[in-house]
Amino acid sequence: MIQPASRLGETKEYYFSRKLREIEELNQKSVQQVINLGIGSPDLPPAPVVVQALAKAAVESNHHGYQSYRGAKILRVAFANWYEKYYNVTLDSESEILPLIGSKEGIMHIAMTFLEKGDEVLVPNPGYPAYKAVSELTGATPIFYNLEANNNWQPNLEEIAEQDLTKVKIMWVNYPNMPTGADASIAFFEQLIAFAKTHDILIVNDNPYSFVLNNNPKSILSIDGAKDCALELNSLSKSHNMAGWRVGGLFGRADLLQHILRFKSNMDSGMFLPVQIAAAKALNLDESWYKNQNRIYEKRREYAWEIMDLLGAKYDKNAVGLFVWAKVPDAVDEVENWLDKILYDANVFITPGFIFGTTGERYIRISLCGTVEKFQEALERLKGRDFN
Repeated sequence: MIQPASRLGETKEYYFSRKLREIEELNQKSVQQVINLGIGSPDLPPAPVVVQALAKAAVESNHHGYQSYRGAKILRVAFANWYEKYYNVTLDSESEILPLIGSKEGIMHIAMTFLEKGDEVLVPNPGYPAYKAVSELTGATPIFYNLEANNNWQPNLEEIAEQDLTKVKIMWVNYPNMPTGADASIAFFEQLIAFAKTHDILIVNDNPYSFVLNNNPKSILSIDGAKDCALELNSLSKSHNMAGWRVGGLFGRADLLQHILRFKSNMDSGMFLPVQIAAAKALNLDESWYKNQNRIYEKRREYAWEIMDLLGAKYDKNAVGLFVWAKVPDAVDEVENWLDKILYDANVFITPGFIFGTTGERYIRISLCGTVEKFQEALERLKGRDFN
């Protein structure tokens, strides 16, 4: 029997991949379909002008060949202008911007470029599961640092510095944070850059949520000296409703991006040019686009808060991003069993916090990627039920 490579180790199938199969089976057996409040895949469409740009570019006969591994100039320039306008960050479109086929691939590219067996990686707990998975796939060892509510879900850098950090090469951070919705201040980013320089660590900030329910988008690259020790990932998935289009970017110092390009160029053959042209159009949308999107999310969030209230879960109304993160009632014994009871009794799926790490074990998360009518129906299904 052919065995998988040892590098897979304990890497498991993604939680949502398994749970979606379970939900599909429930839907096949029941007339009442499951309301999925779990996954953060925007249900709203991109701006019409973006779709029109794609359609127009796609009929051009010379737009269907292989593209540059560095991305089309039109997209790199659009990213540079976007960062200048909204983040107050100046980037060289020729050397400090690397378009990606979705920012998730960037996580893998960075890990494979810089990490190997014997290295250590600082990984947030709770955090996006991909940070741990890709680190382990390279043979590196994840070192988890806890994020806690009493510290606004930010790392205690002084506590981390007490450890032996000599083998640590990368620290994954993610602000605005997923899953907690915590935002980062400029002061925190300054402390993080100082920490990275002291310990010779590459900071990678994963930044796809900065425009969602957030009036003050920030980039770690806006900090003086950040390019010396930091890279930033960004994406059009959440900010422009283009998750399925797979358009992201990696931003930072030219020599670091050049190393990553050496790996990336062996993994793909560039992005479809019409998608890049349309993505550039999306990046040139004015502020009214983000304001209109956030008005929709504000209405949905009100219902998500109602659901959390109904379940007795506690949340922070100052959180930003695409999710509502809440602590479950003390009376709940096993969170997974509690959520399965909600799923099987009310046909409503809510994400458990434990999939993001041990510090998320007493938390749950609701995605705002659903219509108001969907949230209203979920509320009706949950009312009057006892899930304890």
